[in-house]
Amino acid sequence: MCHWIMKRVWIMSRNICLIVQARLSSQRVPHKMIEPLGKKSLFEIMCEKLSRPKTISPKDIFVSVYEDELIQIAQKYYLNIHKRSKESAYFDGDGSVSVMYDWWDKLPYDYAVLVSPCLPFLRLDTIEGFYNHFKTIDKDGLLGVMERKTYYWDENKKLITKKFEKSGNMNTKVVETTYEAAHCLYGGKMSSIGDGIWMGDFTKDEIDLYPIDESECFDVDYKWQMDYAKKLLE
Repeated sequence: MCHWIMKRVWIMSRNICLIVQARLSSQRVPHKMIEPLGKKSLFEIMCEKLSRPKTISPKDIFVSVYEDELIQIAQKYYLNIHKRSKESAYFDGDGSVSVMYDWWDKLPYDYAVLVSPCLPFLRLDTIEGFYNHFKTIDKDGLLGVMERKTYYWDENKKLITKKFEKSGNMNTKVVETTYEAAHCLYGGKMSSIGDGIWMGDFTKDEIDLYPIDESECFDVDYKWQMDYAKKLLE
């Protein structure tokens, strides 16, 4: 019992920072971080949310940016700024994640929660719920996901969904629940980033899942999504 209590105290005492990372060199939608969506840009929408936290200390919230335009927006909301390197800002995926997340050995924390600024409808309560949940689990990684109860086929068109009716009728009430990455919130260990791993090993039991309502998970990654988000916000 004492060992269990000590372990829980250690987990709850994790020093975790919250980071939003942005750049202007997006390949699919260039400068999408500062393109207006209604009255504010994607990046400013996220900065405004993080400027009024309810359960996270402001000293533990950081913005990781390189370009002056993004720095000025972060300063407007009095957020802590990590000046990412040019190499990090123009990282194209060819290399170690330690290059992209160059704050891993510069910020005085053992763990980090990374929040994507590309989801304008992601709620502050959800971000803080994820952050606080990461403090309570005995895992090195945490991933935001959407719950799914539907049918899936593999690349060979073979049905891979479990618990389906043999009659061939589709019934989502009887299929097994699956989870899809929401691409919005990630929790990981700083030292793992240095080893080229983010959030832990997916092949091992090192990662927990955190379900998020699908209505919050609209990810602006393509121009049509940017146009659609504009209509919703305007």
